[in-house]
Parts: sequence; C-alpha cells; structure tokens
Amino acid sequence: MIIRETIRVGDKNITLETGRIAKQAQGSVLVTCGETMVLVTVCGTTEPRPGIDFLPLSVDYVEKTYAAGRIPGGFFKREGRLRDDEILVSRLIDRPCRPLFPDGYRNEVQVVATVLSVDKENPSDTLGMIGASCALHISPIPWDGPIASVRVGRVEGKFIANPTYDEIEKGDLNIVVSATRNAIVMVEGECSEISEADFADAIFFGKDAVQGVIDLQDKMREAIGVTKWTFTKAEAPAGLAERVRAVSLTGIKDACSTREKHTRYSKFKDVKKATVAALTSEFPEKEGFIKEAYEDLRYDTMREQVVYEGQRVDGRDLTTVRPITIEVGFIPRTHGSTLFTRGETQAICTVTLGTSRDEQRVDGLVEEEWKRFLLHYNFPPFSVGEVKPLRGPGRREIGHGHLAERALARLLPDKEQFPYTIRLVSEITESNGSSSMATVCGGSLAMMDAGIGVKSPVAGVAMGLIMLKDKYAVLTDILGDEDHLGDMDFKVCGTEKGVTAIQMDIKISGLTREVVEKALSQARTARLHVLSKMNEALATPRADLSAHAPRITQIKVKPDQIRTIIGPGGKMIKAIVDQTGCAIDIEDDGTVAIASPDNASVQKAIDIIKSLTMTPEVGETYKAKVTRVEPYGAFLEFAPGKDGLLHVSEIDWQRVEAVEDYMRLGDEVEVKIIEVDREGRVRFSRKALLPKPEGYVGREAGGGFVCCCRGAHRDLRERCRAGPPRRDRGDRPRR
Repeated sequence: MIIRETIRVGDKNITLETGRIAKQAQGSVLVTCGETMVLVTVCGTTEPRPGIDFLPLSVDYVEKTYAAGRIPGGFFKREGRLRDDEILVSRLIDRPCRPLFPDGYRNEVQVVATVLSVDKENPSDTLGMIGASCALHISPIPWDGPIASVRVGRVEGKFIANPTYDEIEKGDLNIVVSATRNAIVMVEGECSEISEADFADAIFFGKDAVQGVIDLQDKMREAIGVTKWTFTKAEAPAGLAERVRAVSLTGIKDACSTREKHTRYSKFKDVKKATVAALTSEFPEKEGFIKEAYEDLRYDTMREQVVYEGQRVDGRDLTTVRPITIEVGFIPRTHGSTLFTRGETQAICTVTLGTSRDEQRVDGLVEEEWKRFLLHYNFPPFSVGEVKPLRGPGRREIGHGHLAERALARLLPDKEQFPYTIRLVSEITESNGSSSMATVCGGSLAMMDAGIGVKSPVAGVAMGLIMLKDKYAVLTDILGDEDHLGDMDFKVCGTEKGVTAIQMDIKISGLTREVVEKALSQARTARLHVLSKMNEALATPRADLSAHAPRITQIKVKPDQIRTIIGPGGKMIKAIVDQTGCAIDIEDDGTVAIASPDNASVQKAIDIIKSLTMTPEVGETYKAKVTRVEPYGAFLEFAPGKDGLLHVSEIDWQRVEAVEDYMRLGDEVEVKIIEVDREGRVRFSRKALLPKPEGYVGREAGGGFVCCCRGAHRDLRERCRAGPPRRDRGDRPRR
C-alpha cells in the first residue's frame, strides 16, 4: 500500500511517501520538497546486542553526487567516506531521535538517509530529519515519537520557515529546530549577534511551524497500523535497590562532595567495587543489576543534591563560572596563540595565516566552495587521562569544531580587508566539560593575538539542566558529570551584543519556553563575565601581525593584463617568485595578492608587477637599460619586457658620430618618453633631460629637415623617425 501525504510548512510543500521504495526495511519514507528528495530507511534487530550498556544506534546521512547531476571527483569516481558536512547532518538526525528510545533498549537500530535529488534551492538536511522521525514512527521499533524539524531564517526582521539557500545567505539567522508536539528537543545554528529574546522567538516560531508535520506522521502511522515490538526492561530482584542504597549511599554522598575530578572518580569507582563485593553473595549472578542500581543511585543522589541543596559536585552554586586563567601569546613561533583554562578544562588555541592558495576546496553537493576560515578541534585521550589509540577526528570532534567555527566565522573581517586564509586549531589538553566553549574563547583570543581584526570578541558557555518532578535547576558552565547526569547540554556562544551560535541537546521529553528563556538569560550573564576576563588578557586585536606571519599586499591590475604577469607558460610569474621569494596569487578580477614575511621582498615584487602592467605616457622619465646598440640609436628596456628606441638624434644636443661613444650594452641611461605611437612603440629622448648648451643653434633651418643619414629626401624623413631606413626597395640612404 502506497501512502502519500503533503503538508505546507512556511511557503513550501513537503511530501511524505511510504510503501513504494525499500519495502523490506522496517520503516521507509521518501521526503520531497520542490525537487529535493531524501530517502530515509530504518532497520532494527529484535534481540539486544549482548555485553553492552548503551543504545547501539547508528545514523548515516549520505549525499549521492548523481543527485546534483555530477560525477564524484578523485581517482575512484565514486562516493567514499562521509564528508564533514554529511557527518554533521548525521549528528543532527541522531541527537533528537536518540533520547526517545526506551530506557534500557539495547537492540541495534540503523537509520540511513540518502539524498536522491537536490534542486539547489531547498536544503536536504531537515528533510532527512523529518524522514528519520517518520520512518521510526511507522516502523515496529519501539520509539516515543514523532518529532519534526525545520530550518528557521530571518530576513529583514521576518522569520522564515524552510528558507531557500538565497534567503539563508541574505538573513541574519540560520538555525535548525526539532520539536515534539509539546516541547523543544534540539536546536543548532548560527546568527549575527541577535538578542536572546529574538532567539527564543525564533526557536518557538520553529516549534509552531512543525506541528502540521507531526500531525501528518501520526496520520500515516494510523493508516499503516504496524504494531510496535514489545520491549520490557529487565527487572532487578526485589529488594536489590534498597540494599544497594544502604551499602553505598554514604560513599556516594562523600564522592559527590569531592571537588577534584579524578579524586571524585576514584571514590565513585571504589564505592562501586565495594558495593558489588558486598552484595554478590546476597544476589548471586546479578552483578549487572547491582552495578545498574548503583549507577541509578549515583544519578539520583547527585541530581537531588543540586536541585534541593543548590550544591554542585565542585562546590559551586548554580550560576558561578569556574575560575578562568588566560595566557595570550603562549607559543612563540605561531602567528597567534592562547592557553585558555576554565576549571579543569583547558585548550591551546593556535592561529596560522596563509594565502588564498591555502584555502580549502569543499566539493559540496550543491556547489563547490572555497573556505578561508578553518577550525580544527582535537580531543586527544590524555585530556581525560585515558589510554586510546590516536585516530582521525571522530564525529564528536567534527561537531564540536563546527560549532566553534560557526560561533566565530561571522565576526571575521571581510576578505577584502584581510586577504588571509585562517586556520585555527584547538588542542584540548584537559577536559571536564565545555571543551568546545573553551575552544570558542581561546580561539577568539588567539585570532586577536594574531592581529586579525575581529569585529568583537566571542565567548561561549555550556548550560545544563536538572529537572525533577517538582523542581528544576539551570546550571551555568557545566562539568562533565553534570553533562552526563543532567537533562540538557545547552551551548550558547556570542558577543556582548548578542548570540552568534547555539547548540542544544535534550535528554528528556522537551523544554518549555520558561526553561529556554531562563537558560538563555543565565547564559548571557555568564558570557559577559567570561568576556570581561578575556578583555583583561587582551581587549583588542594586536596592531601588527606576528613577525612570522606572511605580509599580504593586494594590488589591482586590469584583467587583460593578467596574461602579461603570468607570461607564456607561467614563465614571468615564476621569474618574479624566484627573484623575490614571495607567494603570488592572481584572481580573475585582476586582484594580485603578494605574500612574504619580508616587506622589502613584497615591495620588490610590487615594483616588478607595476612595471609589467604600466602604460607608458609621454613626459615620464625612466632609468632604462641599454639592450641593443645600432648605428641609428639604442634600444632601452625601461620595464621588464618593455623597451623603446632612443634615436641617435635624441642622445645629445651636439652631433653624435657614434652611439657607442655615449652608451654600451648594459648601461643605465636616464631618458624621457617623447612619443608613444598607436601601436604602443615608445621613443625616448636623452637630450631632453640635459641642459641646452648656450648659443645652441638647431639643425632645423628654414623649416627644413636634416635626418640622421644626412638625406634631404622627403621619402626618407618618416623612415628616420620610425627607425633605420629599409633597403627592401633598392633605395639607398644618402651618406
């Protein structure tokens, strides 16, 4: 049975279809908006995977290049590992779906979203998110959905649901909102320093916009009528939880009051071991249940301590930011660096400046683009005291780096003002919560240390939430424990003026507007505190770039002069690079960027390029080099590849018997341009720059003309002006 339903979101129609494609999957939905199509499938196992204590959910969002009518680049000409953009969308799909699986569910679930078509107008990521929810909802897999997602933009103060690429580019807001029927479950995006109040309005505008999509999924679920698989969480033996509480509560409370991370973790570990040892004989072959009951007790104890006593594990109250220390210019040879420490979280942020040839080419599905701002976030195992093999960046590292990049990107100077490629690397050297926010703070300071004229410093704070039945608490600057045991991870980045990026993940059924507004307000207070600490270390960008950074100077030439600078086969530009040691990049519009740490080398390259592209004008003077000597004069090179004729009659005021008496090959002669003909040929005069001898009487007498070859024939006169007389017609000049 094929079911196809359409709903309007904003000014776009979104169509959901099932029953025609991928019918052997447990759930399959084709989502269409305009000519953008995404197929989302869901498969799951009926038995749990043994030996694990987590939900084995995998989500892959895959963009097929045929969807845009393209052939993949590279040697193999087929899609390979997921690109960063695909990984980021996979995370967008995963994060709102994961909390809605039953507690204790250990069956494998796989979600695959495949982009089949893109129309270069409607983004496909939110369609994949809607498709994942609908496929899970209509499948027999236990899942407490549905949810729906929408991108929210703002153009000229007006919110837009599902904006086009052009509207996203024009607007000052670009966020993705996922919501259930009653609450927000996930938010991620960026904006241009908008206020917290406007941001809250945008979030709930998105929540209202998706309600029709949620109704549509319920309608499809009823039409299909598939029964969900039965899942019952295994029950612990009667009385086990009470015995665990009696044995371990005192030790757990003591550990919850220990401020230092590793000491606290050690105490929790010891209490857990002691509890298992004390109760194994009483509850034989139930070690797993004992450990689970212990973790539940630890979870409840820490949460109740925070909500009812206002006491956090490191001794802070709910709104205090951990102590901050900042060292700017920490690494001597980098172009900019900062060591940023907040509590037990620490990041070394470095900046490297390069030229346009260092830009990253991103072969996206919609179009190819070049990135001039690159932020790479690294999370080595020693940052948390663990032993793990070093591999490439994982999904978490890519996601955290992308959030920090979004927070900082809109505050960078325009390329015309700062024509550098910027690579910012964050090395997390210690971690106990909010390492991505340390990257934002340290990265902002490192760029300022590098002399990058950022429009305003940016800081970030991670907010948490613990919600009990009768009370809740919003936590500022959360620790790793508070992230793990809490109900929300709400990262807010921004300047003194407003928000620049946000990422919110919820582990409970959703958030109300009251909680969101309180979290945003509390985050602003904390952010301003962090910004004040950052300003104490470095309030404004350095006036000059690092001595080790390349100096890039831009000059403009006419587009038709680019070929002159490059030369045949690149011969000329290679020669300039060899002579000066500079890196030279030329844009199609005639922008020439010259980079080198040595200002003298940059100036030398500029002089050569200007001489290559200069247009000679009558009256200009040059110190030109003699390249050829003839009886009728000398040819002088006044710029690379440009020469002209110094006629024998223009060498001196007195009669010149032999040109060699005045100049030889390689000599430099100061001359003045006296003529540029229609073909661009240049004639010089040396005598025009010499004082005219006293009593000098010119050779022009009675209006007559005497040429260099002493001929009086009119037909030879023009030949003498243009160069040596020609003999191709048998005529011979008079001697």
